Amino acid sequence: MHLLASQIAAATGGTLHGPDVTVDSASIDSRSARPGQLFVPIVAARDGHDYIPAAVQAGAPVYLTDRTPDPALAATAVQVADTAEALADLGRFVRAGLTGSVVGVTGSVGKTSTKDLLAGVLSTTFRTAASEKSFNNELGLPLTLLGAPDDTEAVVLEMGARGVGHIAQLCSIASPTVGVLTRVEAVHLEMFGSIEDVARAKGELVEALPADGLAVLNADHPVVAAMASRTSARVVTYGVDPAADVRATDIVLDDQLRAAFTLHSPWGSVPVRLGARGEHQVGNALAAAAAGGGVGVSVERIADGLLRAGLSGLRMEMSTTAAGVVVINDAYNANPTSMAAGLSALARVEAGRRFAVLGTMAELGDDSDAAHRAVAERARELGVTVIAVDEPAYGDGVAHVSGIEGAVDALSGLRSGDAVLVKGSRVAALERVVQALG
Repeated sequence: MHLLASQIAAATGGTLHGPDVTVDSASIDSRSARPGQLFVPIVAARDGHDYIPAAVQAGAPVYLTDRTPDPALAATAVQVADTAEALADLGRFVRAGLTGSVVGVTGSVGKTSTKDLLAGVLSTTFRTAASEKSFNNELGLPLTLLGAPDDTEAVVLEMGARGVGHIAQLCSIASPTVGVLTRVEAVHLEMFGSIEDVARAKGELVEALPADGLAVLNADHPVVAAMASRTSARVVTYGVDPAADVRATDIVLDDQLRAAFTLHSPWGSVPVRLGARGEHQVGNALAAAAAGGGVGVSVERIADGLLRAGLSGLRMEMSTTAAGVVVINDAYNANPTSMAAGLSALARVEAGRRFAVLGTMAELGDDSDAAHRAVAERARELGVTVIAVDEPAYGDGVAHVSGIEGAVDALSGLRSGDAVLVKGSRVAALERVVQALG
């Protein structure tokens, strides 16, 4: 969004120092700052104020600061009380100027893929902006709003949470008109404490919807379906459950793990093919279809959007090496549910031998050891050889290695016709294994 520095000052209660110039988006990282962006220095483990000169040198014409501006810098400053709060206020200011649908997407798993698929669906009919990658917190969400083009007609915002109250905080910025709930699972329990708290936190999205809004709920997941009682908005359900408003039948996978199915909805039925890989993407696609149809996208355009939608990186990327080895790169993140989905996808690949390079599943709390052992047991049931990287909790019966080099060494005997899944939580950064395999 194009904003004048004076508008930024007014929206944040700040003081303008310098010419009233225009910005077109915002950045909190001086390394990726570009000309025309507002730079917002965040005070965290590092103090972003230290990087204001670098951002200005990169072309930022305006920056926020909670200190006396440096007159030597050739940029306009807006002095505020707190830069993170000011960024949230700017998100609210931009949101107030949007007249189309603002969709919040949350859940324990599937948020980013659902967001990507929904952006593809909505873009067939509306000028659509969406969160980049997993920009889903109190910083990423306002950055998405500030980066939306001036003519935006629909916005899709991924919403993550580290505890009860976080989704409500994001909704106070975004004021969503549509809320999409994927699943509630026992993930991030190290921060939440219990699955009941996870459900309470995720349900804050539907509670924030206006009476004329739309709640899109997973009929296959009872905890999510029950959230219909927590909203005054219209409810549309989705899933393979025959009672769901938007559902899939006749699901088949091709040799590239891409699903095809018949989509049934209140707006009609249509055959659908997904560009995204894995049968677990069917549920995400149904969520996107329900939200899209609920705001006026035709079923024909829904099908087109689902086929053409691009997913964020490191999610079910499938390739074949020069040596003839099939590699599934699903290394962005991991939890018990997504691990099970990844292993099931690997088992569907036509292969001589199947290997899974698995990193830790982080933030599972007291259930961590049992969850890791359950994943290892599921792999054994599917005939998959597990190579565990720096995670002893996978237990006996798997190959334990240290670091990326250890994983690559363990795969040195791969031959044509083998298949490998690479998956772990973000802290493991296992995409480096994929890079080494070529």
